[in-house]
Amino acid sequence: MAEHDEDVIELLQRQHREIRELFDGLETAEGDRRRDLFHDLVRLLAVHETAEELVVHPEIRDLEPAAAPVVDARLGEEHRAKELLTNLQKLGPEADGFDTLLVQLRDDVLAHAEHEEREEFPLLRAHRPPERLRAMAATAKLAEAVGPTRPHPGVESAKANLLLGPPAAIMDRARDLIRGALGGRG
Repeated sequence: MAEHDEDVIELLQRQHREIRELFDGLETAEGDRRRDLFHDLVRLLAVHETAEELVVHPEIRDLEPAAAPVVDARLGEEHRAKELLTNLQKLGPEADGFDTLLVQLRDDVLAHAEHEEREEFPLLRAHRPPERLRAMAATAKLAEAVGPTRPHPGVESAKANLLLGPPAAIMDRARDLIRGALGGRG
């Protein structure tokens, strides 16, 4: 299936697979490769969570107000993951303790993905037509294209993302450009 034909559930499930692959690669990678894989993981998790927070979670709340506790639980998981990811970024892949925190992050992120796939995605699939799900995918991709590329703990709601996301995204993308210009060392 072409990416442009994906619905939001297929998009997010594909990203969940990519996230698992990045975690798997980090287990054995060393040196520059490990640093690059970690950078890729940080970026993918940041844009992925922004899309979920702006598109999926509000849709679930609108769709099924009784599902608010499910959404709140996912937001709590996202906040915890952002905190862990921020700590891992500060440490760096070569630091003592990095691997321990990385395993904790991996376990948390994979459990989070499983919860979404088991609790949220079936609600969307059952109650939204395919064209709506495809439109949500397009919106999620747009959110990812302009959203932050690093974790920002405390910015988990759609409102916070809309208010604080653009300035964070500008700073993150400037850092990404500098990192690229420095050959990945920034």
